[in-house]
Amino acid sequence: MEKIWLKSYPPEIPAQIDPGELRSLKQLADESFRAFAHRAAYVQMGRRMSYAELDTHSRAFGAWLQAAGLMRGDRVAIMMPNVLQYPIALFGALRAGFTVVNVNPLYTAAELEHQLNDSGAAALVVLENFAHVAQQVLPRTRVRHVIVTAVGDLLGLPKSAIVNFVVRRVRRQVPPWRIEGAVAFGTLLDQGAGRNLGEIALGPDDIAFLQYTGGTTGVAKGAMLTHGNICANLLQASAWVKPYLPTATDTPQYLVTPLPLYHIFALTAGALLFTRLGWTNVLIVNPRDIGGLIAELKKYPFSMLSGVNTLFNALLNAPEFRSVDFSHLKIALGGGMAVQESVARRWKQATGKPLTQAWGLTETSPGACINLPFADFNGSIGLPIPSTEVSIRDDAGEELPQGSSGEICVRGPQVMRGYWNRQDETDHVMLPQGWLRTGDIGRMDERGFTYIEDRKKDMILVSGFNVYPNEVEEVVASHPGVAEVAAVAQKDEHSGEVVAIFVVRKDPALSARDLTDWCRKSLTGYKVPHHVYFRDELPKTNVGKILRRTLRDELQGTAPPAGL
Repeated sequence: MEKIWLKSYPPEIPAQIDPGELRSLKQLADESFRAFAHRAAYVQMGRRMSYAELDTHSRAFGAWLQAAGLMRGDRVAIMMPNVLQYPIALFGALRAGFTVVNVNPLYTAAELEHQLNDSGAAALVVLENFAHVAQQVLPRTRVRHVIVTAVGDLLGLPKSAIVNFVVRRVRRQVPPWRIEGAVAFGTLLDQGAGRNLGEIALGPDDIAFLQYTGGTTGVAKGAMLTHGNICANLLQASAWVKPYLPTATDTPQYLVTPLPLYHIFALTAGALLFTRLGWTNVLIVNPRDIGGLIAELKKYPFSMLSGVNTLFNALLNAPEFRSVDFSHLKIALGGGMAVQESVARRWKQATGKPLTQAWGLTETSPGACINLPFADFNGSIGLPIPSTEVSIRDDAGEELPQGSSGEICVRGPQVMRGYWNRQDETDHVMLPQGWLRTGDIGRMDERGFTYIEDRKKDMILVSGFNVYPNEVEEVVASHPGVAEVAAVAQKDEHSGEVVAIFVVRKDPALSARDLTDWCRKSLTGYKVPHHVYFRDELPKTNVGKILRRTLRDELQGTAPPAGL
């Protein structure tokens, strides 16, 4: 196939990466911790942890687990938000030769039990706020070691004591729990500090992560992401953005990370990529606290900010956002869900900087396509990044003519090995010659830019015509009275399905008629919403991605949706 996207590459971006440049995440940690020892690696609530401290603590963490009997390849589950303990556990487990299993802290007991049993996790690191959930399921799992920590544990006195008191006693965010034999994170670090970390020779084929898919379409599956997969994606992303970022100097370079590090987007594009570059990562524990996030943005001359569309939209709707200094900002990167044109346009007006859209999946580690960092929003997901191929294919897996719409398929060194213990599911998404079916419907233009039309499963079929929710949402979101919107299918006796939209109003006076009239200006008749439901908020994942499936399930019930 012709790689037409290469003609759109700027001269400073290579067509290929050299995978031999970085063979494991252990190599990344060893090199970065040594090269940037004096710099701050992470900041949480004003507490700075240097690369030297991260080196020391992660060695102690890994050494403790080795001494506890964990063997190379054993799975270590991490169930924490963005606190300093996360990167310590992450790098400690990786350097000791273990496989990291990232766990959403907001999982229900059933979801947690499934993930612990499916992965066969031998150890669990959990924030005390969620220990009561772990307590319910641990007897039915193979977890042998539980390490528990609190939000303020590494903040230093007196801040650690104050923060933990407020979380436990004032906000009452720690339900009662009791786990026999649980070890405090601080105790583990103290005990591990007296032990040597056993040297493990890791290579590209070793599994670094079992990264579970969101589970919004069925049972969550663990994507096997090797050290080679992740390192390739780091090299690809670095080749793409490094020419546009400040050069490494003794002046601190900051990125702000509101997305949780257990999510693959923040994990690779935040914790790992910028560790390699020697930046300081400002961790946001609770991204839903928009006021708190903006307060952090004001404290640091940040050059990089990543998030999802809903987060950028929430920032823009906050009055205090106007006082943030954007003079140092180089890249604002949106991923995880489609960036809406109205949000991108408002972001450029408010900050003077474009909102760059990227795209990928858990199964691609995650980056596959990125727009050029300096370019204005163009509606596309960008160009395939170095050493990556994109092909538009039909249901039979055959390549379609250029410009046709079909399933977006990806091939590259960042594509997962497969799903953990699920060969049937792996066979369903992998085509011959290493091509991955992504489930996204899209097209590629003559310049090599790819445009997503929608998720295959989210498509609405109106009297035989395909309607893509993204297209409807884009039009509705452009109305000045709309804060958020989701479009889904609703069953209809005449046309099979019709378009229904769920809307959070910015203007309380906004009516359903206002929105349908607005849509008729830009959408053909069968794409115009037949039903409009107003909500105070929309259901979202913990990273802010709107859950269309939850809304579809509501419409399938016999009772009319609430909040009309």
